Amino acid sequence: MPMTEHAEPAESGTDSTTESAPETIEAAPTEGAPAELPEAVAKIAEGYAFEGASIELGVVVEADQPLPAAVVRLPLEMMNRHGLVAGATGTGKTKTLQLLAEQLSAAGVPVFAADIKGDLSGIGAEGEGSDKLLARTKGIGQDWQAKACPTEFYALGGQGTGVPIRATMSSFGPVLLSKVLGLNDVQESSLGLVFHYADKAGLPLLDLSDLRAVLQHLTSDEGKEELKAIGGLSAATAGVILRSLITFSDQGAEAFFGEPEFDSADLLRTTPDGQGVVSLLELPNLQDRPALFSTFLMWLLADLFHDLPEVGDVDKPKLVFFFDEAHLLFNDASKAFLDSIAQTVRLIRSKGVGVFFVTQTPKDVPDDVLAQLGSRVQHQLRAHTPNDAKALKATVSTFPKSHYELAEALQHLGIGEAIVTVMDPDGAPTPVAWTRMRAPQSLMAPMPAERLTQTVDGSPLKAKYGEAVDRESARELLAKKLDAGAAAAAQEPGPDVAVPPPPEPAPEPRGRKEKSLIEQVTSNTMFKQLVNTAGREIIRGLFGTARRRR
Repeated sequence: MPMTEHAEPAESGTDSTTESAPETIEAAPTEGAPAELPEAVAKIAEGYAFEGASIELGVVVEADQPLPAAVVRLPLEMMNRHGLVAGATGTGKTKTLQLLAEQLSAAGVPVFAADIKGDLSGIGAEGEGSDKLLARTKGIGQDWQAKACPTEFYALGGQGTGVPIRATMSSFGPVLLSKVLGLNDVQESSLGLVFHYADKAGLPLLDLSDLRAVLQHLTSDEGKEELKAIGGLSAATAGVILRSLITFSDQGAEAFFGEPEFDSADLLRTTPDGQGVVSLLELPNLQDRPALFSTFLMWLLADLFHDLPEVGDVDKPKLVFFFDEAHLLFNDASKAFLDSIAQTVRLIRSKGVGVFFVTQTPKDVPDDVLAQLGSRVQHQLRAHTPNDAKALKATVSTFPKSHYELAEALQHLGIGEAIVTVMDPDGAPTPVAWTRMRAPQSLMAPMPAERLTQTVDGSPLKAKYGEAVDRESARELLAKKLDAGAAAAAQEPGPDVAVPPPPEPAPEPRGRKEKSLIEQVTSNTMFKQLVNTAGREIIRGLFGTARRRR
């Protein structure tokens, strides 16, 4: 194992590990393993010997030998301090995600993850043992038993096998939509004005056709005056946004927006026996619409932020949210979008939600977000190109000081091994540990199609979200307004037709009192509309999202 020739001076000597010495001396995991822990490894093991419920990640590796006495753990109570799982393709990131999700579920913590490659669905089925697997688990002291997790499968807009997830256009908001459409800063702010106009005019934006209808109205002859009243929005910019929406719709995105809107509270479910439900979102054809898929995940997280109460520090998180292929979320993002992500990650911890980003290198995650990730599981990195070498150097600089030569160690990690440091219960980083990860106990392959279909069909959420609903919204209301205008124009009398004078108003009944000023104001239609608009504007918070509550 690559490391420096000498360890740091042992200020406390071996006395610091006296209590754990009997256990470590007895452990002899494999042939040729040392009879007792070397001093440097003993100091690492001591850093992970905290009390309380924890997630077991694996054991320390020394000289290519796993040492079951030196267990690497992650405190359950610190899972809402967020984390990062990184590494090159094929190094074991997905299996680490699966391992974390299994143990969280067993501890009663619901989990959400996107099934990017389709092989995470196996978490809902029992694993399959083999001689190679059992030899590995025996070597790290893992008592491996095949187990499955309670799993719910979802699909965006029903484009897949799972229960459909949809969002209304109004709750999705202008900031997230701008990221999906690839709009620049000026266009993003202009889109925000369109959403504000729709709220003010009482035009519900439920799907893409509603937003297109509003933009078409504003750029038409009938809507020119209303367009002028929206400060800062030009007809040319509105036209650009409209064309982007049409292209977006042609890509099949129409199915992702509409009703019934998904209630993020359904991600917080547990089974009657106390296990957390693992929610997996199927993302087919990711390469066609990567921005849409990643941004939809951010909408779910922002919606959770709006709904959940403050809980502060808890013994275990209420939900752990995994962002796989996290670089898709940050690529070409505007500053407003990145600021909103950083703010959401920073604040949602107090709601009891942990967020883990899964990507290839830490440089895929902006510094403001990376600084908030308390736990790190770094799988192998490769340095085949100058850019790879630069990424490797940057990754090494983000770890605490250790006795490893990290630049070399990160390139020599085996599959299923990682460099780990987490946040201990006192909020301090644990020693950096070369770790051989535990093996998932669920199926490390896609769930068989027949079983997957049966699971989805038997879900109680299928009846709740299965069928799309198309109620009256902006598109229909604007069509009615146009029809009413045309009918009124047809009924207007010509210049030679005598127009009868309006009838005299009926006299007030004797003794009737004048309405109070408050009654006059509160009964006014414009006042009611102003209150409704103000309410929506207050609800619309991070990312400009605003769920229309059921």
